[in-house]
Amino acid sequence: MKPIITASEYASESTGPRPPVLLDVRWQLGGPHGRPDYEAGHIPGAVFVDLDAELAGPAGAGGRHPLPDPEEFGAVMRRAGVSRDTPVVVYDGGQGWAAARAWWLLRWTGHEDVRVLDGGLAAWKGDLQKEAPIPAEGDFRPVPGALPLLDADGAAALARTGLLLDARAAERYRGDVEPIDRVGGHIPGAVSAPTSENVRDDGRFLPARSLAARFEGLGADRAPEVGVYCGSGVSGAHEVLALAVAGITAALYAGSWSEWSADESRPVATGPDPQ
Repeated sequence: MKPIITASEYASESTGPRPPVLLDVRWQLGGPHGRPDYEAGHIPGAVFVDLDAELAGPAGAGGRHPLPDPEEFGAVMRRAGVSRDTPVVVYDGGQGWAAARAWWLLRWTGHEDVRVLDGGLAAWKGDLQKEAPIPAEGDFRPVPGALPLLDADGAAALARTGLLLDARAAERYRGDVEPIDRVGGHIPGAVSAPTSENVRDDGRFLPARSLAARFEGLGADRAPEVGVYCGSGVSGAHEVLALAVAGITAALYAGSWSEWSADESRPVATGPDPQ
């Protein structure tokens, strides 16, 4: 099962015998709430899902976007019409981060047929609708653990024994700037791999072979395990998705830098080199 789907492929499947449940997860870090944009026009049949309120738990010691309670997440998915055996397609405004977060959570909790609309809403050339659908209740019950997950200690260990990728912008990795968290820099041993370099200018992913070459150049082909972190576990999910497109399984450190940097006992590296 490919983890992404083109707009034309979705259009075809939406009128087929097993139309996917469609989730709209428009969200911007520090930006306006996505609900008004959804109400102004969304892909027909899409149900809005709020990343901050429904795809994350309350901010705190676990970071800005800790994982939601699995049972609460399951209730949100059932209300959106998600069942265990129904395909799911997720999209956002085009950046792909929020859609990837929803994809990762569904996959981590055991749903086997989830894909991200490549390029997001901008890739959709069909009509939009303003009315919010009222889907039939789904039956999806989360069973966490289907994808690998790291905590802070696991991320620290993986940076020494495998390949830990930092999906944030390079200037945040180096510690040149830090607009959000307590301190700038990176987890010692982590390798800079901005997720922005996994996509074209229009937000669509690079071809699988190009992504595979990029990650091999970063050492993924030589590492026994690969992990990813970012600022708060959102753009990191996008990098895990890019790795999946390339055929590479990677663990997500969900707490990411917002959790790591809040703990003053954790070491911080700065500059362009991993150590």
